[in-house]
Amino acid sequence: MGNILDILKFGWPYLRKYRRRLAVAVVLGICFGLFNASFVWGTKTLFERLSGDQPQLVTETVTDDSGGVFQNLFVRVKSMADTGVDYWLPPFEKGADSSGNFRRMMGAILFLPVLVLLRGATGYATGYLMGWVSENAIKDLKLDIHRKLQTLSLGYFQHREMGGQTMLFNTGVGAVWRCLYCGFSDLVKEPFALLSIFVALLILDWQLTVVGLVFLPLTIGPVIILGRKIRKQSEIAYEKGEDQDSLIVEVYSNIRLIKAYCLERLQQKRFETLYQHLARAGIKRWQAKEIVNPAVEFLAMIGFGVLLAYIFWEGRSIPQLIGFLTGMIMLYQPLKKLAGINIYFQEAVVGANMVRDAMKEEPAVKEDPAALELKEFSEEIKFEGLEFSYEKELVLHEFDLVIPKGLKLGVVGESGAGKSTLVSLLLRFYDPTKGRIAIDGTDIRDVSFESLRKQMALVSQEVVIFDQTVAENIACGNLDASPEEIIDAAKAANAHEFIEGLPEGYDTRLGEQGTRLSGGQRQRIAIARAFVRQASILVLDEATASLDSKAEAEVQAAIDRLEQGRTVLCVAHRLSTLRKMDKIIVLEEGRVVESGSFEELLKKDGAFAEMALKQGLTGGAANSGG
Repeated sequence: MGNILDILKFGWPYLRKYRRRLAVAVVLGICFGLFNASFVWGTKTLFERLSGDQPQLVTETVTDDSGGVFQNLFVRVKSMADTGVDYWLPPFEKGADSSGNFRRMMGAILFLPVLVLLRGATGYATGYLMGWVSENAIKDLKLDIHRKLQTLSLGYFQHREMGGQTMLFNTGVGAVWRCLYCGFSDLVKEPFALLSIFVALLILDWQLTVVGLVFLPLTIGPVIILGRKIRKQSEIAYEKGEDQDSLIVEVYSNIRLIKAYCLERLQQKRFETLYQHLARAGIKRWQAKEIVNPAVEFLAMIGFGVLLAYIFWEGRSIPQLIGFLTGMIMLYQPLKKLAGINIYFQEAVVGANMVRDAMKEEPAVKEDPAALELKEFSEEIKFEGLEFSYEKELVLHEFDLVIPKGLKLGVVGESGAGKSTLVSLLLRFYDPTKGRIAIDGTDIRDVSFESLRKQMALVSQEVVIFDQTVAENIACGNLDASPEEIIDAAKAANAHEFIEGLPEGYDTRLGEQGTRLSGGQRQRIAIARAFVRQASILVLDEATASLDSKAEAEVQAAIDRLEQGRTVLCVAHRLSTLRKMDKIIVLEEGRVVESGSFEELLKKDGAFAEMALKQGLTGGAANSGG
């Protein structure tokens, strides 16, 4: 019961939005449950009318005075129902005219189908409405999760595998959906079906009912015990499923490397080990699921056998016996479904906990509720006494830097020196542990994310191409860009010519991660995206590091045009790309150890000159290349 309340409490904020349809579904579900009881009366009435037996009054079988109110209500309802069927099912009389016999036969043929039709119609309407509500509720839940995840800081995603996110949506939310649609629908319908049949049987013959239900409490034990086992195995399956999704992403996003190093067998072994664990957990879960119904059936049939023995011992009438047995058989179906509900809710608890854990996460970098709107950049970017560490690893310390508007600044250093961290701090993917970054004197922690990041255009080594059209990918830089602006940006990025050569030009869908394009073409799409943004600050993070010399030349020409009239922060490992920078700083262990122009740093014979020598650059080469 605790699991049911827990899931209902979890799902109610999403169901509440559709409470009108939900209320109609609940009412129809109650009607569906009540229609089940009509079969107890229906089969008994049908056999009484066809056999010529005199209808047996309910008062003859109910002797407990305490049931008077219930009894009188049932008698009135039964009397109205009997009157309603008198025309089509008149009591059998010898010598009656043939027209009466014809009506009686038609009534006998259609009586139970009409009851089934009414029951089926309410069941269908309930299922449809519950499906409509649950689908929309899950849609809202998924959107809320996406909304939450996109508010989280970059650190959250760097410390979690992609498989965890896919499991959250596919398995976690999927279990909640099955519970809301199947479990909640049965939770509405079946208790009323069970209760209505039970009351009908009790009023029809309370002694038989007591005997028939004596084994009912015994069916609860297996449901509880096996439900706990299902929940435990579901938790294991979810954990291993997350590993599976992460492994799939890892392997097939790096399939080129795997083939190059002939790692197919190694990866296959990893899949074999993982799937063995998944299969073991799945088998145990199915074992617990599948044994629930046989256990309930076995105990129910023992009770049914005892009931049959008692019926023959007491010598009940045939119509009464058939009506009662119909009720007992129908009682089994909701009982079986209610036993299955526990499975839905046990699995849903694990899924709901996954969603809760994600929704509880708080972004490490938060926007101030009273955040200011950053005005257009006009003076300088200032890093003051900056320190930053990833957990216990100090990356930047005692860092001071001023970048006046219009300056083109290059940043170099060995891996781990803090170059990319500087970019992440400027874009406020992280906050410094000490010190501050100010734009035109305003601490960037005091302004909104949107107004800060709208001032900047980022072009990095890791080019992101969405599975959208070329035009839509470029327009990511400015969602309000017109088709003419998109084309102008593509021309400025040296991308227009190859785009025109694509099957559908700017309307060509590029596929996941732009797999239809070369590395240089993807980078030029990214540069066009930066052009259309029209940002005053340009951030280049190893923008040409992964390109060959020909592609680099094409991309560098586009970057040179992009840099014109902008303040530039260019992080580069390839020093030749920094020749046109106004100033270059060299980072070592998070500190500035050298600064100056390209030629000045080469002449200093320091850290920069040493890196240049390793890349085959000298003062003369630099001058001739510039």
